[in-house]
Amino acid sequence: MSYETDGRDTAKYIVRSLNEPDIIGPDIKELYHHFAKRILWIDGNQVPGAFQMNTAWYKKAQPRDPLFSEHTHDYDELIGFFGCDPEDPYNLHAVIELGLDGEMHRIDSSSMIFVPGGMRHNPLRLLEVEQPIFHFSVVMSPEYSGETVYNVSAKKE
Repeated sequence: MSYETDGRDTAKYIVRSLNEPDIIGPDIKELYHHFAKRILWIDGNQVPGAFQMNTAWYKKAQPRDPLFSEHTHDYDELIGFFGCDPEDPYNLHAVIELGLDGEMHRIDSSSMIFVPGGMRHNPLRLLEVEQPIFHFSVVMSPEYSGETVYNVSAKKE
């Protein structure tokens, strides 16, 4: 068995660097940078046949205006938030506000949220962040295509 991956046929299935999609414009990238560090993004454009997944570290509270606005899409989505303390993994060391079908929820523990296709979700606000949060979202589609994903009018700190 070889552990060399560069140049092999199966190397195309491994994403090791960030290649953000065109749906994220320069204004959003710059604003996002103030409170988060995107790690990796995979979708069917990068790896044919893949579904879309996004990963990031949320480092601090964002502006109170939500960056992520309420929206819907036709596919299911899984959203996760994990605290980074291995001795207390369920303590998020943060408070997140998330809307699901118009109901607002406060999240302060490591959580995974299933959003069925067609359900309105967000706004999303990071209200308090004491320690970095690992965040991911997975959509069962080769591309992310939320109707109104980013609130470009969100104010910078």
